[in-house]
Amino acid sequence: MTGALWLAWRQQRLQIVIGAVLLLAVTAWVVHMRSEMMTLIDAYGFVPCKGWNGDCGNLGTYLILDGSTGSIRALGLLGFALPALIGVFWGAPLLGREIESGTAKLALTQGIGARSWFAARFGLAALCTVAASTVIAALVAWWWAPVSNTLYGLYWHDVAIYNATGPASVACALLGLTTGTAAGLLVRRVLPAMAVTAVALGTVFVFTTYFRRGWVAPETRVTPGTTPKELIGSAWSKGYGYLTPDGREHSIADFCQTSGAPLKKCMAEHGFVARYHKVYPSSDFWVFQWIETVLYLGAVAALIALILFVLRRPAGNTAAARPTDSGTTAATAATAGV
Repeated sequence: MTGALWLAWRQQRLQIVIGAVLLLAVTAWVVHMRSEMMTLIDAYGFVPCKGWNGDCGNLGTYLILDGSTGSIRALGLLGFALPALIGVFWGAPLLGREIESGTAKLALTQGIGARSWFAARFGLAALCTVAASTVIAALVAWWWAPVSNTLYGLYWHDVAIYNATGPASVACALLGLTTGTAAGLLVRRVLPAMAVTAVALGTVFVFTTYFRRGWVAPETRVTPGTTPKELIGSAWSKGYGYLTPDGREHSIADFCQTSGAPLKKCMAEHGFVARYHKVYPSSDFWVFQWIETVLYLGAVAALIALILFVLRRPAGNTAAARPTDSGTTAATAATAGV
């Protein structure tokens, strides 16, 4: 390992080692906790009451879920927060600290181009980010799988599961690192860059959460009259309502919030002939995941292009190239804007 990569490793090895130790500790904890959960499942007999309509009459089921759900949620929330943690505490200082302290110019006087300097530092951090987020996502999915989509447990669309598993969680972690890196380069001061990164990633999280259900059309389940509705199972509900003969939809929030004979009477009074229920089946998990993965990776590509453009820009700034000796002319010109 030589040159820019060696320098990147030397400057980031503390974060990498600390991250690896923490990741090993989390892995050991998950292995232990899941082992205890599986022991309870074998001892009490787990009734897999999948979906909201499941029958969870088995005492062992309650004991298993009560002892596992909170811990799985905690790990899932860690996975959800990981992109922000990486972006704020690793991405923002990645270039920002070097620029703020002036050591970036010193590094670039050693024959390392601005882009090579960035590629080595960012590439190493990106590799570690992808590895760490993949491990966390795998641990959450592995621990949750035996009790997935279980009544009183965690469902695929819960924040602690959806945002911590699947390819989107890995892509989002990479976006966190890239956002922080870009903020550090543009803001040039670490603390303000950390604040900008936190705000930017918070905006991204709000955007994806708010618009997620608009990216895919829900499945509409229709039942005539007061016929019992199809069981929701593990689907993600978007809303109930009633249909008139011409097919118009009327939300249950405005009409007939009753059941039995009163429901039948209310539907007759308003001319409703059927009920509808809009849901996202659990299979839509992967549809949502891949849509968000593409969005995140597209944002990553755009930010990397911006960073490369900013690093390239000073090359034409010849006025800045005023060397104190002939050996530093090229490096000073290349880093005048950094």
